[in-house]
Amino acid sequence: MTLPYIAVTGATGFIGGHTARTLAAAGLPQRLIVRDPARAPKLPLADVAVAAFGDRSGVEHALEGIDTVLMVSAAESATRLDEHKAFIDGAVAAGVRHIVYTSFVAAAPDALFTLARDHFATEEHLRASGMAWTFLRDNFYLDFMPMMVGDDGVIRGPAGTGKAAVVSRRDVAAAAAAILQDPAAHAGRTYQLTGPEALTMAEVAAILSAGLKRDISFHNETVSEAYESRKAWDAPQWQYDAWVSTYTAIGSGAMAQLSTSVEELTGHKPQSLAEFLAAQTE
Repeated sequence: MTLPYIAVTGATGFIGGHTARTLAAAGLPQRLIVRDPARAPKLPLADVAVAAFGDRSGVEHALEGIDTVLMVSAAESATRLDEHKAFIDGAVAAGVRHIVYTSFVAAAPDALFTLARDHFATEEHLRASGMAWTFLRDNFYLDFMPMMVGDDGVIRGPAGTGKAAVVSRRDVAAAAAAILQDPAAHAGRTYQLTGPEALTMAEVAAILSAGLKRDISFHNETVSEAYESRKAWDAPQWQYDAWVSTYTAIGSGAMAQLSTSVEELTGHKPQSLAEFLAAQTE
């Protein structure tokens, strides 16, 4: 039996790279879709093709002969949705049969987290494409929790006592790799990918304090205070909206639902924030 030929986007990044390495270890042939071939990992049974998400014709050429694609969402930008649509259209033209897409929990046209609206629109474009699809709706990444801490040791944002079931990028990559090894079994499925616990931002601060061995606290800003404090950085309005709505989405409870999908797909329990921090200091 001929194995389906898989393409992995974002292979120079964390999720795409870890997924590609898992597939290589399983002996599966794959194509790494990258913008800079010099940065592509050197893996057995892997070839490299160059294409940017927004380059429809380049994507079509890069995906020629591919059955299944892991589409790791593009970098946050004002044009990300257009880039996603161009990629999907290029995949259709290339004859791709199935796309596994890293989406976001609670993706909806009116999602509080503004970037989740682009994820929903991408999902809809995929549904309408005629290709099979699988959606990995990731929660916020626990890997990024330390980056939310200000220089003064304070996490600031309008999250209140809302909770987020933060998930590690490592677990997202492991789930993606498991699906890609038998993609037909997951066609038409949406998986919520979460960690093992839902945490308030005050609880995140306490876990970070213990893991990083420094005093970290959470300050619950109002929405107007959050916009004002973020003016310390020169950024476009869509970026301010995304930063602030990260916290309002948590405050709304939309990020709190736990899922068992990581363990069901990978066979191992998802990593907790405390376990992630401990692994960084080993």
